[in-house]
Amino acid sequence: MEQIAVRVENLRKHYGRRTAVEDVSFEIRRGETFALLGPNGAGKSTTVEILEGYRRRTSGEVRVLGHDPARGDAAFRSRIGVVLQSAGELGPLTVREQVTQFAGFYPNARDVDEVIAAVGLTEHAGRRVSKLSGGQQRRVDVALGIVGRPEVLFLDEPTTGFDPAARRSFWELIRSLSADGVTIVLTTHYLDEAAHLADRVGIIAEGRLRAVGGVHDIGGPDIRTPVVRWREGGDLRELRTAEPGRAIAELVDRSGAEPADLQVIRPTLEDVYLDLVATPRAAETTQTEGVR
Repeated sequence: MEQIAVRVENLRKHYGRRTAVEDVSFEIRRGETFALLGPNGAGKSTTVEILEGYRRRTSGEVRVLGHDPARGDAAFRSRIGVVLQSAGELGPLTVREQVTQFAGFYPNARDVDEVIAAVGLTEHAGRRVSKLSGGQQRRVDVALGIVGRPEVLFLDEPTTGFDPAARRSFWELIRSLSADGVTIVLTTHYLDEAAHLADRVGIIAEGRLRAVGGVHDIGGPDIRTPVVRWREGGDLRELRTAEPGRAIAELVDRSGAEPADLQVIRPTLEDVYLDLVATPRAAETTQTEGVR
């Protein structure tokens, strides 16, 4: 079986003279959770819509489960699931009726009650979807996205509007799907969400992929270098070093005691993200694990 679920090579999307996506390349392995991050207008939604087959590309090669999504037939679409940022209008159907209706579209659908239980809505199965809370309706969206047993699941801003408790509960659901081997493509503005859920992330800005790699190493050693911060003689000092332990030992040897307000600050995913999207960069992608 092909171990690459999604392959993107030199993807471009132009609208007249405006460039939405320019020369983007990356791969997503089967069973991986991949988060595509970027500010509004960066090109991430356009990229994902091309992967889903809802938008035509200008040039480049795209394969999802070995197929060109722009030419995807019913058999291909039965193998992917899509959870949009906002659902369509909610009709009078109950949760069970809605999920049952969608299950009928797929040749090998999951058991309806099993799906409802997986998204934590068993006790609400007989309620109209329109009467549920926003977080519960979002769970229905996910139920509709997974009822067809997708091999690849696209999640577009899945927890927008969730309170912290609902978001954490939703994360557990996504982790369970990942554990079942589902490849998940996630877009989110919540950097902590990407850090908790993703195996790898891609950061896109101004239509170009700035970096792609593991959550804990994306950006490369220069951006990831820790900072040692301390107070000396009333002044706050800091040193960026790849060996913070040695730097602290030298400070202690020099002063005979641990400096005041000593901290070791290791850049988070948010720090790396802000650094990469803050300034224009060359076309070459940084930390190009899995990129051609």
